[in-house]
Amino acid sequence: MASMVEVGVEVKSSPDKFWTAIHASTKLIPRIFPPHHKSIRIIGGDGNSVSTIRLLKYAQGVPLITFAKQVAEELDDADITDSEIVSFYKTFKTTLKVEARGDSSLVKYYIEYEKVYEEVPDPHLTQEMAVKHYNELFDLS
Repeated sequence: MASMVEVGVEVKSSPDKFWTAIHASTKLIPRIFPPHHKSIRIIGGDGNSVSTIRLLKYAQGVPLITFAKQVAEELDDADITDSEIVSFYKTFKTTLKVEARGDSSLVKYYIEYEKVYEEVPDPHLTQEMAVKHYNELFDLS
């Protein structure tokens, strides 16, 4: 049975600026966060549309994961289809929702997942990394 975790982060950005940064993340994220991301490449699609496939390579020292292949199901949803993570989770889907809040935005990050075994931990590390990245990304801009 699938479970869901959610986290909300207020960022100093309009929704449009946030989505522009997310679409530019293949170049931007590895440059800003080299301790976590080695590279992000588009290996299918145009990078901005449904069915885009991204290959994320993580830096040494990131626990449990060296790479992830993400497929965009919708513009704000992505499924992890290949990674070490699939040995822990039968499904692992992330969703981003962005709400305008005056001069800032509330970014809601959802992870829908189904564990392979009950002993597998909830994906709190993924949540923590997302919160850190969103906060730092827009503190720099």
